[in-house]
Amino acid sequence: MSFSENLKAIRKERNISQEDLGEIMGVSRQAVSKWEQGSGYPEMEKLLVLSRKLNVSLDYLMLGESSTNEINNEVTNNIVVPNGKITIKSADGKSIFNCYKVSASHVMFKAKEDEPKYCLNGVNSGAFWGENSIILGWYKDEESAKKEMNEIAEAMNKGVSVYELKYAVKVKTKRLRIKIDNE
Repeated sequence: MSFSENLKAIRKERNISQEDLGEIMGVSRQAVSKWEQGSGYPEMEKLLVLSRKLNVSLDYLMLGESSTNEINNEVTNNIVVPNGKITIKSADGKSIFNCYKVSASHVMFKAKEDEPKYCLNGVNSGAFWGENSIILGWYKDEESAKKEMNEIAEAMNKGVSVYELKYAVKVKTKRLRIKIDNE
């Protein structure tokens, strides 16, 4: 899909009128209409503001590349923090990580019954080279991972700066295997 189609779909999905979006962006309703018709485009600064205000990545806004990707027929969900970073505390309380993006993904190896099926990753910009990624928590099933992602998104929308993981399972490592710790 094109920028114009993506913008219109996102705006309608969020129940925002052209007039309301124009007001948010500091432009006229007619400017928003032109963007959605493909007869005009916002300046780069406005594109950045638009992606933040609509809580979508520039890739999604411009190219229609969804933040929900399929990897090995499993869903990977990403949340891009609109206002910078959120601090995530691990479930065991032993670590914290400042993230600008959080993603939940299916564990790539075939998990046994006593192994977690999903993990939650936090992404931060590195000091020198690209991005740093860390596993924030392990989850026994997709439902738990999605529930955590939804609560993180809700916390971000409310402007909460620190979130503590609630649904991650405790794990232990044994012979290079990650197992759920039921103790």
